Amino acid sequence: QVQLVESGGGLVQAGGSLRLSCAASGRTFSVYSMGWFRQAPGKERELIAGIGWYDGNPYYADSVKGRFTISRDNAKITMYLQMNSLKPEDTAVYYCAAGSKGYYFRASEYNSWGQGTQVTVSS
Repeated sequence: QVQLVESGGGLVQAGGSLRLSCAASGRTFSVYSMGWFRQAPGKERELIAGIGWYDGNPYYADSVKGRFTISRDNAKITMYLQMNSLKPEDTAVYYCAAGSKGYYFRASEYNSWGQGTQVTVSS
C-alpha cells in the first residue's frame, strides 16, 4: 500500500501560479509511475500529467502542455506540479496518484490515490 498526501492548492487569480506537492510513503519501492489527475464539477477525472519515477520522462495532456511542469525528487519521495498561466478552466480538485507498471501516460496505470486538493482560479 502506498500513501499519498497532496498539498499546495488554493485560490489564485487567472494568470497566476501554484505549486502542488505530493509526498509518498509506505510501499514506495513498488512505485514506477506518479501522476496528477484533476476533476472539475460535473466532469470526469482526467490524467493531466504523469512521470516515470525512475527515468523522469514526463507526459502532459494537451490542456496543460506548455503551462504545467511535473517533476519529482526521488530522495524525498515527493512529486511536484508547477502550474503557471492558470486559467479559470483549471479550477478543479487535483489528485496525486501512483502506479506500479510504469505506464505513466495511461490513466489506467494508477491505483493509489491521495485525498485531493482544491485549486480555484478566479477570472
